[in-house]
Amino acid sequence: MTTQPHTFVIGTAGHVDHGKSTLVRALTGIDPDRLREEKEREMTIDLGFAWLALPSGRQVSIIDVPGHERFIKNMLAGVGGIDAALLIVAADEGPMPQTGEHLAILDLLRIPRGLVALTKTDLVDAEWRDLVIEETREKLQGTMLAEAPILPVSSVTREGLDALLAAIDAMLDAIPPHSETSKPRLPIDRVFTVAGFGTVVTGTLTGGPLEIGEEVEIQPAGLRSRIRGLQSHRSKVARARPGSRTAVNLSGLAVEDLARGQVLTTPGWLVPTRLLDAQIRLVPDSPVALEQNDEVDVFIGAAEFPARVTLLNAERLDPGQEEWVQLRFPEPAAAVKGDRFIIRRPSPSLTIGGGVVVDPHPHRHRRFRPEVVRALETLASGTPEEIILQALGREPVEVRQLLKRVTIPEVDARAALTELIAADEVIAPRRSIPAANDYVIAAAGWNQVTGQIQAMLAAYHAKNPLRRGMAKEEVRSRTGLPARAFEEIASHAADLGLLAYEGDTLRLPEHRITFTPEQQRAIDRYVAALRSSPYAPPSPAEFGIQPEVAIALADTGAVVRVGEGVIFARDTFADIERQVLEVIDRQGSITLAQFRDHFGSSRKYAQAVLEYLDQHRVTRRIGDERVRYAHA
Repeated sequence: MTTQPHTFVIGTAGHVDHGKSTLVRALTGIDPDRLREEKEREMTIDLGFAWLALPSGRQVSIIDVPGHERFIKNMLAGVGGIDAALLIVAADEGPMPQTGEHLAILDLLRIPRGLVALTKTDLVDAEWRDLVIEETREKLQGTMLAEAPILPVSSVTREGLDALLAAIDAMLDAIPPHSETSKPRLPIDRVFTVAGFGTVVTGTLTGGPLEIGEEVEIQPAGLRSRIRGLQSHRSKVARARPGSRTAVNLSGLAVEDLARGQVLTTPGWLVPTRLLDAQIRLVPDSPVALEQNDEVDVFIGAAEFPARVTLLNAERLDPGQEEWVQLRFPEPAAAVKGDRFIIRRPSPSLTIGGGVVVDPHPHRHRRFRPEVVRALETLASGTPEEIILQALGREPVEVRQLLKRVTIPEVDARAALTELIAADEVIAPRRSIPAANDYVIAAAGWNQVTGQIQAMLAAYHAKNPLRRGMAKEEVRSRTGLPARAFEEIASHAADLGLLAYEGDTLRLPEHRITFTPEQQRAIDRYVAALRSSPYAPPSPAEFGIQPEVAIALADTGAVVRVGEGVIFARDTFADIERQVLEVIDRQGSITLAQFRDHFGSSRKYAQAVLEYLDQHRVTRRIGDERVRYAHA
């Protein structure tokens, strides 16, 4: 068992009975018509598959698609993942209706390379052949295949086959090997069972490799399985590479669980969606326009989905025009940014256009909003940095959620995020290189949130000058931020001196509790009385001190408020705490009566002090006794 070499996938296209399957059989020695009905009709109905080694040694898979208009849906299931196209035109007929539709589909899917094989040349003379070549060249104008070579061949006499193989080799020289840095995706185009092995799915692998033993997920069904075996070109491989036709033997799933159009991939990243933002284009010769809320069939990967179209910036899309749209699906679909698709009218069934996915997980948009169009333009053609800033908006976002939201390769997104943090365009409150569960926020959002908090605290201080600060949870609640996001932002803002923590409250750094002259005189008299009677302190009310002033005095740290109306000078209370612990250390515990007798105080004061020490985990009550908290 080996690792699969780099391979390429070529898809045939062309009108029914123009010799696609016959040419594939002549090139490869493999009959792509695998169904009995296909052989009886002498017509390809579903996808067929073959392969060959080119003169250079390069491995090529060939997907043979049906040409008849009734089976165009099967054709669409096969062309989504191809590297190049082989357009077939019969020399005895020339371009026909399905030639044009297949050519439009290849153009809409932006298939980057292609050749034209002029088949059945043994049935025509040279003059007729040259006329058909000229007609075909005209048909190609304005498409991706406008400059494609047109090569005359005969599958019967084998004339021109060597030249065709050499041309395919030369064409593939210009196509780089598939990248293996993304997540693997295998749009499933066949599902079957093999005796002794179980369920097998096939498709064209893109994005990244698959390996035997790897856990995989089937979307949008959400099924999990493990790869039991891999094959390509009927050879077992331990590792399948992107760009190859791949058969995957799955464990734990029945054929009935699976269907064409599902996607096999790595678990946990491909999230099904019922909404897609996209840019679409109608083909110039579409017989119909596209209007708001029209129903279409969307063909993406190997899947077909009915959808409703929301035209975001127009009431009507005429043939040849482009527009931003939102597609709404009744059932979940599996797609990622950059996926190209075809749209067809359901009835009568015909191809009218195609497009590209810009955002696979959008919010529902209101129409005719310039900001929506600007956002889509950024997603479609902006830099990674621009896309990240747009995705962040003004809200804090976890890094792992941001990476999912931006729908660009993770390595590019992380590099762009690092650049933005270094340039202070994005703030990472917790650390300069944020972890996956850390929050980040755009600089504009940071300024807005911290400004909101500062304004909130300033208003609170003005209204409550005798309070040390605003309860942290109340501040968070008013910002509407998640608890952890708020904590990271507030902590970083405190580190920068924008605000200050006071226990479970927040304040502006410059805020200080300030008493009126009259209040200060009463406080001075009261504190002096506390020192004169340390263990039987007077109540603040005896000195005309209101409860809110007493609380504020405790907040300054000058006194300790242990209960309603029970206040001690700070140094006195520190001495009380020290003596209580000395008694506990000496005799193992202290009771309320022992406290009262030791300090010569009333039961009221003894109970208030001991309960305060319990609350602050200095002591712990066991029955009628108090012990050190740490020894409890």
